[in-house]
Amino acid sequence: MERNILHIKNMVCNRCIKVVNEELTKLGITVKNIELGKVEVVNIPKNTSIEKISEVLKENGFELIDDRKSKIIDLIKTSIIKLVHHHNEKPEYINFSDFLSKEIGYDYSYLSNLFSSVEGTTIEKYIINQRIERVKELLVYDELSLNEIAYEIGYSSVQHLSNQFKKITGLSPSHFKKIKNKKRKPLDKV
Repeated sequence: MERNILHIKNMVCNRCIKVVNEELTKLGITVKNIELGKVEVVNIPKNTSIEKISEVLKENGFELIDDRKSKIIDLIKTSIIKLVHHHNEKPEYINFSDFLSKEIGYDYSYLSNLFSSVEGTTIEKYIINQRIERVKELLVYDELSLNEIAYEIGYSSVQHLSNQFKKITGLSPSHFKKIKNKKRKPLDKV
């Protein structure tokens, strides 16, 4: 039984996991383990080429990653997305550089330089943008106060969250919350 690890770009949510799992299963591939950005498969049928897998994934908005540096970049992004969007424990102070080094197995300075050279932005800016997207999501849900959101996302204070939010979006969190209905459309109206 041959095991293969497929690294997949743009696989960032549970719905993505479901789609990738379904599409690989349709190809007759046995999925042993699947998580954000990575699928462990066994028993790829002889008539199913990597090109066919890549084509099916591309039709669904995903991309098979095949070179080492791209895999590392994708692991960085996936690790950050998992931590920011899918982390169940309340974050205390998280040192992202230590977290990424442990998670990916490379020195942070190497990861940082690689990410910046390939993506044209820093890991820190990517983390901030992901955190702000999570704040937007929580503001739209309207279930938590700004204080609770700041705690949930791991900001040191509401003021820090508000300052960063305004710097990135141009709006205060309260203003964003007021106009959210104008920024979002019901899915049946898109």
